[in-house]
Formats: sequence, structure tokens, C-alpha cells
Amino acid sequence: MKRELGIARCGLACCLCSENVKCRGCKQDGFLDLSWCTDAEWCENRKCCIAKGIDGCWACPDTACRKGLFADKIKALAFTEYARRYGTEALLDRLEANEKAGIVYHREGIMGDYDDFDDLEALIGFIQTGKRAD
Repeated sequence: MKRELGIARCGLACCLCSENVKCRGCKQDGFLDLSWCTDAEWCENRKCCIAKGIDGCWACPDTACRKGLFADKIKALAFTEYARRYGTEALLDRLEANEKAGIVYHREGIMGDYDDFDDLEALIGFIQTGKRAD
């Protein structure tokens, strides 16, 4: 875990991403200069956070937002909601504990143990406990 990379504006875990060898996280370098990032221009969540002057989607009052990654990625939405409820440091703490317990963020490509969910609250519970509810 590269905790210093933290949580992306959209809620995804830069700290655990398999791409973080070359990626420095979307909040690095003042967040506005991301010439090294191939996704910076199209990322709707990034642009929205900049426009609103907020650190991340978890700081936005629009909890029903489904812009950008939230349109079809439950992982980003669940991580954002977890950070909204408990804070980004608590999210980082849980992700670190889960990683130590064997939970894998990216197992194949960018898919891992947090991706096999279709229920937001079930995924939030998995983040919190490291266990799948039956």
C-alpha cells in the first residue's frame, strides 16, 4: 500500500492501485497539473471536484450523483460513500487492514475483491469488516 497516494477524487484507492507504479494519484502535483496522467482530461469526477473546489466527491452534498465513474462503477461510489460517512483516513485504515488480511484491490487487471458487488451497502459492509455478508 502506498498510503501517501491516498484516495482519488472519485473515491477509488490510488494507494492500492496496480497502476501506481507510474501514476502518482490524481491529487498530487496540486491536482491541476497532471500532464503525466492519460485520464486527467476525460475524468468527469475530477473536473467536477475542481469546479466545486472540493477535495473529493465525498465532500459533495449531492449524494445522488451518478456522474462519471459513478454511472456504472459501484466500487467508486461505495468508497466515496464510506469516506463521506467515516472520513478518508478511516477508509485508508480499513483498506490497509483488509489488504493485510488478504483482500486484493486489483487481482486481474483492475478487477479485484471489491468489484464483485451489486449492492452499495453490502460493499460498504465488506470494506468495514473485510467479510462478505451471506
